[in-house]
Amino acid sequence: MELSSIRGLGPARLEALRAVGIVSLRDLLMYLPVAYDDLTESAPCALDMEGMFAFRGRILQRPTLSFHGALSRCECVLEDTSGRLRVVWFNQPWMQKTLHQGDIVTLYGRLVRTKQGRRELQNPQRVTLGEIRSQYRPIPGIPGKTLRDMILSVLPLADELLEETLPPMILSRYDLPGRSESVRTAHAPPSLDAVRRARRRLALEEMLMYMTAVHMQRDEKPEGYPMEIPEETQTRFWKAQGFAPTASQKKVLSEILSDLSRKTAMSRLVQGDVGCGKTAIAFGAIYAAVMAGYQCAMMAPTEILARQHFAQAQKVLGRLGITCGLLVGSLKASEKRNAHEQLKSGTWQAVFGTHALISEGVEYQNLGLVITDEQHRFGVRQRSALSDRGIAGQKHPHVLVMSATPIPRTLALILYGDLDVSVVSELPAGRKPVRTRLVPEEKRHDMYAFLRREVEKGHQAYVVCPLVEDSERTADIRSVQATYEDLTQTELKGLHVGLTWGQQKADEKEQTLSAFARGEMQVLISTTVIEVGVNVPNATVMVVENAERFGLSQLHQLRGRVGRGSKESWCFLLADASQKLKIMTQTNDGFVIAQKDLEIRGPGDLLGTRQSGQESLGFLLDGDVRLLESAKHCVDYIFGEKSLASEREVLVKNASEKYASLVGCMARN
Repeated sequence: MELSSIRGLGPARLEALRAVGIVSLRDLLMYLPVAYDDLTESAPCALDMEGMFAFRGRILQRPTLSFHGALSRCECVLEDTSGRLRVVWFNQPWMQKTLHQGDIVTLYGRLVRTKQGRRELQNPQRVTLGEIRSQYRPIPGIPGKTLRDMILSVLPLADELLEETLPPMILSRYDLPGRSESVRTAHAPPSLDAVRRARRRLALEEMLMYMTAVHMQRDEKPEGYPMEIPEETQTRFWKAQGFAPTASQKKVLSEILSDLSRKTAMSRLVQGDVGCGKTAIAFGAIYAAVMAGYQCAMMAPTEILARQHFAQAQKVLGRLGITCGLLVGSLKASEKRNAHEQLKSGTWQAVFGTHALISEGVEYQNLGLVITDEQHRFGVRQRSALSDRGIAGQKHPHVLVMSATPIPRTLALILYGDLDVSVVSELPAGRKPVRTRLVPEEKRHDMYAFLRREVEKGHQAYVVCPLVEDSERTADIRSVQATYEDLTQTELKGLHVGLTWGQQKADEKEQTLSAFARGEMQVLISTTVIEVGVNVPNATVMVVENAERFGLSQLHQLRGRVGRGSKESWCFLLADASQKLKIMTQTNDGFVIAQKDLEIRGPGDLLGTRQSGQESLGFLLDGDVRLLESAKHCVDYIFGEKSLASEREVLVKNASEKYASLVGCMARN
């Protein structure tokens, strides 16, 4: 049976499936649900708890329909023996005609408490009680119900299509169901307990395969360039900086310099909280490599961050006699040609840039050190593509990757298993912690009055929103465009206010961010596009609208955009108080926050599952951090026991097939 033989699957839908990587029946079965609707029983209408619930009751009166500009609102009241519940549909005017007074219905949707304090069931669907319904990541061009029906029609073939990937010893040791049984349960669960057991098995399989692939490469580092690093190199570098490094900075730079002197190519991750001085460490590594006679390349995820690194390098490395260059996509054709010539001839000893550093036609004379900044924005393949630019057919450059996104050690074992890890554990002396406050809706005016006073002192501020434009499904969430229009007419009227978002044209976004960095704008309203790559020491206020919509680690990154100078800085989180958000007010330690985020959201959400080079790492952990350690111990045990050769063979075979391209990239690193 072929994918095209499924009923209702024509050329257009086949192409839609192909666009998300589904080209076979097996791929379709492995397109696993991302959530579940528990429709096994209904909740009472008097329930005073936010979340997704099913309610069964009687429609008290004919629904009303009203319009607010282009937004429609259909509203009715549902009643059962416990009480009454207001029900609202945004931009679904047809609901007025499909519901009638006296109808007995079951509605499933999100129960929220509005800013006015009343309970409201928003945008519910009519459902039938008695099932646990799987929810899938949307595929453009294929309705959700159609996708679900397609998958259910293929489920009877699971035993035939899905081979077991784990050795019997692992299934027994961890009390795991078989692979095909787990996939059937994941798509058509008989109970939530069965779902948890199935997802645990699939998650453990995913991690075992990935960690086996990492293990296969860990002891096979390619030959690098052993550099001659005189003992006084670090002392000479720090002396030229004009400030005393922290003990942590000195320790990490020592580890890097030791790696550079070895015959095997360095593969090291430097993790550190916002403002810990990682860039200074990277410049120290560049200084050592250039003094040893090699070129260096440092790649950043955004053009503004690349330009900031270049400007800083000209000051720090330039006065040490190192010639620096810049290569980014926005350069004119003549400037790019000149950059290519400078790199090929070796005139530029250190180059800073974006993906342009790995574009076609770029050649280096003797690239010995590769650095990628904000590593979580790059995949293994991109990191490998830059390190492949070493001298053709010869040794591999040393690789240093940096991340300001603190990651708990257990998770770092998974994501960066092919790298040695260094942690910059302290901040430079004199760095003031950002003061963080939760701000309820009724204090909004006071908070913006404080922001205006800070701006009048000559400081700058950010306002971050979770959405680009208003959505009828999330009408209580302030979009970046609506916020801009509102604030420029009210609280921030008369100030120089900028606006930017992720999907804005690249040149417009760069212009806006650069103008804010130069001080030409007093307030920048944006989405999370400013999460990394914006260094404005004059910014002292960060406002986050609908802060409950963000993860803790992301909030910590946003908070890190202020407090970068010597002035006292503030972060205001506009949201109702919650245990999650209170953590932000209690600590500025990014590693503590990351651990809490991991416990709350699970690694799949914390890392994202769509990063380039990490498409397959969709861990379904549901917050069970212990599973990470289980996978690590399991792989170490199987590779360490001589008697487990057959189990080892099974894991290696399946891991090599599943992560073939990833393994190849790691090998080239």
